[in-house]
Amino acid sequence: MRKVLTSESVNIGHPDKTCDTIADAFLDAALRQDPDSQMAVECAIKNNKLFIYGEATTKASIDYDKIAKDILKDIGYDCEFDIIKEISIQSPDINQAVVKKELCANDQGMVYGYATDETPEFMPLPIVIAHKLMKRYESFRRTRQDFFADAKSQVSIIYDDDKPCAIGTILMSVSHSEKITKEEIRNLICEKIISPILSQYAHLIGNETELIVNPSGKFTIWGSFGDSGCVGRKIVVDTYGGVGRVGGGCFSSKNATKVDRSGAYYARYVAKNIVAHGYAHKCEIQVAYGIGLAEPISINIETFGTNLKLIDEIENYVKTNFSFRPSNIIKELDLLKPIYKSTACYGHFGRSEFSWEKIKK
Repeated sequence: MRKVLTSESVNIGHPDKTCDTIADAFLDAALRQDPDSQMAVECAIKNNKLFIYGEATTKASIDYDKIAKDILKDIGYDCEFDIIKEISIQSPDINQAVVKKELCANDQGMVYGYATDETPEFMPLPIVIAHKLMKRYESFRRTRQDFFADAKSQVSIIYDDDKPCAIGTILMSVSHSEKITKEEIRNLICEKIISPILSQYAHLIGNETELIVNPSGKFTIWGSFGDSGCVGRKIVVDTYGGVGRVGGGCFSSKNATKVDRSGAYYARYVAKNIVAHGYAHKCEIQVAYGIGLAEPISINIETFGTNLKLIDEIENYVKTNFSFRPSNIIKELDLLKPIYKSTACYGHFGRSEFSWEKIKK
């Protein structure tokens, strides 16, 4: 049976991703000084206004304005930003439920982890290619004055019997100067961005492959002047591109006691290990937590009929080798370090530099 699956990625100049990056930079700044910081400081952006808001219980001294302005300048904004802040400590009701003899979950809710053996990254192919296109574009645009930081990629992959058989459509929209023509943009993006990435997947290129560049015809107003943005609006980009399910909370801004983030990282870690060790071709794990509780409410393992061993054996493997308790997650994945700004763009999963992507012996 043939089907088409599509995923997208967005660059750091997209206002949502700008906010994710700033929020995770706040978190890193706190963790450098106080690893026990409880952080959830977010932001929203529109035009030249940045609203910073949320909760921070930390011993760290954080210069929110400087961190935000440095990132905005690096992205390519040349205007001054008005910054409005509304930040308080974490609710004492939440804090007393979390900080106990053993660390407990900071909220209730469910998280998901997913893995598939269709790529070396153990990720769905559409999101892998979409992120690669964006990362290459980011490097390219920093070498020029006529391309800007706001950009999107979208990748459609044709599957046959649940295996990728062809690249369908590659769509890229990139912000640019008035001084460059649509034809020049298409030629440059195809030559410098798309072709080098697709050369890694030459066996999937054929008559069905179509390249589309800037279908709007014009993209000179970019970032917060073309759209508004806030933290956590790109959770499908951050995870599996719409192939695996996602939970109810976003990642950026949150420290590791927030199971929206750490629980999702650990669920990915376990799902990847199940697939990497040959228990299944695909795996999705759902974990549910309750605020103030250390033990998960429930854990469900789904292999979509691709399991190579009995489900009981897979469940025993997970029970024997992994613990979803927040205290263990933080310790095993080493989540008190200032690593989070680097997660904000190009996906939180499928990147070997992160501890939740390691394969456990």
